[in-house]
Amino acid sequence: MMESQFDRIIDRRGTGSLKYDFAVRRGKPANVLPLWVADMDFQAPPAVLDALRERVDHGIFGYSEPGEGYFEALLGWYQERHGWTPQRRWLVKTPGIVFALAMAVRAYTEIGDGVLIQQPVYYPFSEVIEDNNRVLVSNPLENRGGVYQINFEDFERCIVEHRVKLFLLCSPHNPVGRVWTREELAAMGDICLRHGVIVASDEIHWDFVWGDNRHTVFSTLGEAFEQNCLIFTAPSKTFNMAGLQISNCFIPNPELRRKFRLEIDRAGYSQHNTMGLAACQAAYSRGGAWFDELKDYLWDNISFVRSYLRENLPEIQLVEPQGTYLLWLDFRALNLTEEEREYLIVNKAGLWLDSGAIFGAVGEGFERINIACPRKTLQLALECLEEAIHGRR
Repeated sequence: MMESQFDRIIDRRGTGSLKYDFAVRRGKPANVLPLWVADMDFQAPPAVLDALRERVDHGIFGYSEPGEGYFEALLGWYQERHGWTPQRRWLVKTPGIVFALAMAVRAYTEIGDGVLIQQPVYYPFSEVIEDNNRVLVSNPLENRGGVYQINFEDFERCIVEHRVKLFLLCSPHNPVGRVWTREELAAMGDICLRHGVIVASDEIHWDFVWGDNRHTVFSTLGEAFEQNCLIFTAPSKTFNMAGLQISNCFIPNPELRRKFRLEIDRAGYSQHNTMGLAACQAAYSRGGAWFDELKDYLWDNISFVRSYLRENLPEIQLVEPQGTYLLWLDFRALNLTEEEREYLIVNKAGLWLDSGAIFGAVGEGFERINIACPRKTLQLALECLEEAIHGRR
């Protein structure tokens, strides 16, 4: 079998990597193997590296705005990969999607208003709500036979009882890996329309969809949905460039867009990261072949984890992913407390995963693992976990 470019192990220590260089500061052993935060252990596409080198060679990094080619690059990717044709005037650029979520919370709600999420969900959703003194309202996803489902009755009840004004949708869902069907999205959208709830849809993982599943951009559900939503996208997950801090938000409704821009102005943010703009345009215009190879490699990694757990660690159940490169593992059969499981994973296995509890109370007993790494790294992690679990008996 020919070695893939993604098999190359690159030492990231000593680079200021949040994933690799801050274990001790975050209470973990110095030599822990990290598979937690959602960046990849792969170099960005050659087209991105070339674009960055070109900017470095120019040597001037002043205030920057993208030219016409920037939106054309986005549009080409969106049309080809998602069948979506947003309009140029809808675009608002931000330094990241978490920043955009916070701006949405501040733009469309007041202190004391309810903001709806679906736990277990990416934990910054909770942070941007609570840190802005809004009321966190959760419509917990229900694990039915290993597939997470939405309780629509509870979804509407939450909105009515807690004066919800904004819904933060995670689509595809991180960490449970669901790719919502068009029907599920429409059902949630209808309820939100009925009660005047704006939908902010985080679609950062939209390029990572597996099997026969299909991602639906929320705004494509119909005109009424389009006018009631914000679509948040970014190249950071697709092309491994989170540190370049550029996201592309699309807001079709001019009044919603005005309020969102106003909140960004109030935050004092204006021109964007020069290198991020260059990298984003290069990635979307010339990174397709690289991404296709990456996606095949990640699917093989998922298959490897599935087989390894079945053959060596049947106590741990894989929640079958429909999307994302973040796997949701069910450790509940081990009958450990949160503290006992943390000790097993960190101190005995020498791994750094994301405890399910940080995604909300309904995540307790689960762990999130990032499989966007070379196969050898992933194999080592699973072997360490197997030894730790079987060695305790």
